[in-house]
Amino acid sequence: MAKKVTKHIFITGGVVSSLGKGLTAASVALLLSKRGYRVRLQKLDPYLNVDPGTMSPFQHGEVYVTVDGAETDLDLGHYERFTGVDCTQASNYTTGRIYSSVIERERRGDYLGKTVQVIPHITDEIKASIRSLDSDDVDIVITEIGGTVGDIESLPFLEAIRQYRQEIGRENGLFIHVTLVPYLKAAGEMKTKPSQQSVGILRTIGILPDILVCRCERHMTSEHREKLALFCNVARNLVIEEKDVAHSIYEVPVELAKQDMDVYILELLRLHVDRLDMSDWQAMLKTLIYPENGEVEIAVVGKYIGLQDSYKSIYEALTHGGIANNVKVKVRMVESENIEKNGAGKALAGVSGVLVPGGFGDRGIEGKIQAVQYARENGIPFFGICLGMQCAVMEFARNVCGLKDANSTEFASDTPHPVIHLMEEQEKISDKGGTMRLGAWKCKVQSDTRTKTAYESDVIWERHRHRYEFNNDYRKRFDEAGLTIAGLSDDENLVEIIELQSHPWFVACQFHPEFQSTPLKAHPLFRDFVGSAAQVRVED
Repeated sequence: MAKKVTKHIFITGGVVSSLGKGLTAASVALLLSKRGYRVRLQKLDPYLNVDPGTMSPFQHGEVYVTVDGAETDLDLGHYERFTGVDCTQASNYTTGRIYSSVIERERRGDYLGKTVQVIPHITDEIKASIRSLDSDDVDIVITEIGGTVGDIESLPFLEAIRQYRQEIGRENGLFIHVTLVPYLKAAGEMKTKPSQQSVGILRTIGILPDILVCRCERHMTSEHREKLALFCNVARNLVIEEKDVAHSIYEVPVELAKQDMDVYILELLRLHVDRLDMSDWQAMLKTLIYPENGEVEIAVVGKYIGLQDSYKSIYEALTHGGIANNVKVKVRMVESENIEKNGAGKALAGVSGVLVPGGFGDRGIEGKIQAVQYARENGIPFFGICLGMQCAVMEFARNVCGLKDANSTEFASDTPHPVIHLMEEQEKISDKGGTMRLGAWKCKVQSDTRTKTAYESDVIWERHRHRYEFNNDYRKRFDEAGLTIAGLSDDENLVEIIELQSHPWFVACQFHPEFQSTPLKAHPLFRDFVGSAAQVRVED
């Protein structure tokens, strides 16, 4: 019996960055999975960092954490939200990770006697990373190449996928190129030349795109399609328009399906075209675009508000919570440092909910703590995540327990009341990359709590990314003051969730629930938080 062959799709991008290759990959994966195929995704990033874990959110956006503890590119969040399939360590490889592996082998003597070079050693390692997702339970692997065609750092990856396609054969692999067709307002027309040049660069590398996905602000004409087909050597029906959507990124797969992009992909890969059932996705979109219960405004008080992608999963999870409650969520982005300057009352007036997300460093911390206090004292639904939970603990210690100057040892090593301190296993760690408490960990949920009501389970698994924790020396003091510990680690040593029972909805967790929320299934805590905020709005 012949061995099953895993099909491969490679997605590249040209002209400019931030075209939406990740969304295109996620949309294609959704459509193929809806046709019954088992799909996995991965991203190959050309930067030299081993992973994005040590990169500033202002430069890279959020760090997405997989279930097995990898710190990865934020596009993996799109992959999981669209498909509902967990990504893993094998879903994100960087130049740094590839070179580290090759250099480690060279030092070990694996290449003894040979000169180690980009070709074949680096390209072989890249091909091995692509092959790592091949298995009997995977039908199609979609690999997104980060960066832009023409970038020096992307060349080894492009050469690797060229070789890979040649090795597996045309019927088992295809190339999709995402490019820009800009509209020049001064000229009053769309231009195809940038896309032609981008494809020209690919040709010099030896890659001929099978499908061209054209990002544009306006609809393309028949003339545009014909010109692109002619000069890019792509069949006219495989020139796919990807125009800006009107309401949500979740409309993208629907628009691609209207052009039969998934059908063409399956035909090129010589796979059977089964029926496409998008009924659940269409129902979700209807609720998202036309919610029956109006709008609710929620403030996200963060340290990296200046870059939208810094809290990408947070914003998406809030949207999911809105879908679950048939309400539109309007996000008020609040810079925590502005609260320090102007006060929480001015920044948060009129919101129906306050969310304080994660982060690192002492900049803006006091603003976050003031936001917690404002929500607690005014009965506004509050949700704290990671650092947000730690800020809630510090605020409660100072203003309810009377522990003046209570703080985290991350921000004040000499604080008289270290209610948040460094985890014991972190004390001897000096390296920054990949050394935090990462990945999914088991948590025991306490009875008679809002958390238990939300999850409807005594045991949950959630993803973490932190070094600091609740100081157990203060458990009794907090409990006597009215703070409920609603969730503990499996060994009951780490406080994972806290609540205030006397408050309309006040929950904070050490983990990152936003990483497990999808538009078809909102995370329970985001669902109930948005629902509580909507109820407060109604009562007001």
